[in-house]
Amino acid sequence: METKCSIRVLLDDESTPLGEFSSPVTFDLDTRKLSDGPHVLKVLSTDSSGQTGVRLIPFTVRNGPAIDIEGLSANETVDGDVPLMINAYSKGNQKSFIIYGSESPRGIPAWMIILIIFFLGWAVHYLVSYLSMRT
Repeated sequence: METKCSIRVLLDDESTPLGEFSSPVTFDLDTRKLSDGPHVLKVLSTDSSGQTGVRLIPFTVRNGPAIDIEGLSANETVDGDVPLMINAYSKGNQKSFIIYGSESPRGIPAWMIILIIFFLGWAVHYLVSYLSMRT
């Protein structure tokens, strides 16, 4: 005797389910129909004896262009002029990859500048030591 569970899939606080299925099920969620932002997928499963299980899966939809901002972080305290670099890019048609605009340029981090200064200092020290040994 095979007992299958019935499955209802709901989105956010809606009472109308996206679908009602018998387990096991494969389900495609089309996020292009959803607004960008946080959502919750609610899966309800009921077995043959009437016991119900609930699983909540929070997720975030971002179908629109990705927005990248450099120069200002969340909850940061700033004053005066704040230089910002803002880049927005989308996935396009996803059948071809165009490299232009798909990456956000970034400033050189401070640790990289310090590393370069140490390397140049070591190189000058090595060059001076080498030249002083030749004379």
